[in-house]
This record gives sequence, structure tokens and C-alpha cells, in this order.
Amino acid sequence: MLKVLAFVKRDFYLEMSYRFSLLLQLFGIFFSVFLLYYVARLLGEAATPYLVPYGGDYFSFVLIGIAFSGYLGVGLSSFAASIRQAQMTGTLEAMLMTPTRVSTIILCSSLWNYLMTTFRVLVYLALGTIFLGVNLGQGNYLAALLILALTIIALSSLGIIAASFVIVLKRGDPIAWLFNALSSLLGGVYYPITILPDWLQHLSHLLPITYSLRAMRLALLQGYPLSALAPDILALALFSLTLLPLSLLSFRYAVHRAKVDGSLTHY
Repeated sequence: MLKVLAFVKRDFYLEMSYRFSLLLQLFGIFFSVFLLYYVARLLGEAATPYLVPYGGDYFSFVLIGIAFSGYLGVGLSSFAASIRQAQMTGTLEAMLMTPTRVSTIILCSSLWNYLMTTFRVLVYLALGTIFLGVNLGQGNYLAALLILALTIIALSSLGIIAASFVIVLKRGDPIAWLFNALSSLLGGVYYPITILPDWLQHLSHLLPITYSLRAMRLALLQGYPLSALAPDILALALFSLTLLPLSLLSFRYAVHRAKVDGSLTHY
């Protein structure tokens, strides 16, 4: 826990040294929420037939998609970005030489990013519920927390694999780019996947974000019980159980190879 707090404390001081950036992030959230609200009003009832399973309101649908897709960006990019920064500042080798597990270093290096993303999600939902009529009063929050935990594990595993590429290749991040692009297009962030052609719908089911957003919307907007959400939760659990050990093994291999090549601190 002392090591976890040390990572959080370090990143907190870094964040507070750029306070104007934090204000700009908050302004961006306000701007995007109200933009989405008026886009939803423009669409009117045109999208309702596709949104019946989620309550029929496009603004509520897309608000949850945009808010929780933030975990996608953090999961895919924050580990690689942290490793890249540590390489360029010369702290990566020093951290790896301490009696600290590699898994602890890579997980704690992005903990602050997840805390900030959670804060942004809460701001999104607060604006929607307090000012713009989103109804989350019947939400199944226990199920939502379980879905969120599995989502973070699955997406973080992809991010750790992406960080492994950074360790070895120094530049280039094909895993993060590929999954980010596919998830934005096929994961149901902005629209339900049911409007896609059948072959693209099948492809979307290879992405963790598809199950995550669908289950999260049904849990928060419709209050579905765990039994009804079981298929999506099971899919997320399988992603997590498969990707997490694979990602840790790939990172250990990348570090070992970089040490053998003598390129661990090269950037």
C-alpha cells in the first residue's frame, strides 16, 4: 500500500502543477455534454426504435457511452504513456531495479489516470442527471460496479500488451491504435450495434467494450438484475481471465528482452 500511495502521490503533484489543464478538461466535459444533449434533441424520435432496450432516450444512451469509453482510452494508452515517460526521464530502469514486482510497477503507474477518469465519469453523470433529465434512479449500481471492474481489467490488459510494444520497439503502438479505432467504430459508443450490418455486428462481439457498454446501459438505465446481465458479464470475465496473464507475461518478456539487448532505457 505504501508503494501504491507513493505512485498516487507522485502523479497528484504532477497533475496539480498543471491546474489550468484540469480546468480545460472540466470545460471540455461541460461542452461535450451540452453538445450531445442538443444533438439528441435534433434526432428526436428517429433513433427510438433502435434504443428500446435501453429506454428509448438517445441522450442517456450516448452519455453513458461517452462517459465510460474514457476507460477505453485510459486502459489502452496510459500504461504505454507511463512507460514512455519513465524511459525519457530515466526513471524506468531505477524502478525496475527496486525490489518491486513488475506487475506492481505497471499497474500503479496508471492508477492516477483511472482515478481521474472515474472523476470525469461522475461529472458526466452528475451533469446529465441534475441538469438534463437523465434518470438513473432505478439503476443497479452493484451490477454496474462489477461490470466496471471487469471492464478495467480487460482494457488494462490490452494496455499492458501495448506497453510491451513500447518497451521493445520504443515507437509505435499497434495494439492500442487498432483496438481504439475498432472500439470507437464497432463498440456501440455512439450508436447501438444493431444498426450495423450483420457481419460487423459479429466483429463487434470480439471487443470487450461492446459487452461493457451494453451491460452498463442496461444496468444503469433499466436496472437489470445480475441474472439478466450474466451473458455480458461472463464475456467480460473471459476476456479478463485470458488477457490479464497474457499481458503480464508479454510485459515480463519485453523487459527481459530489452535488458538483454541493453535497450531498456533507450528512447
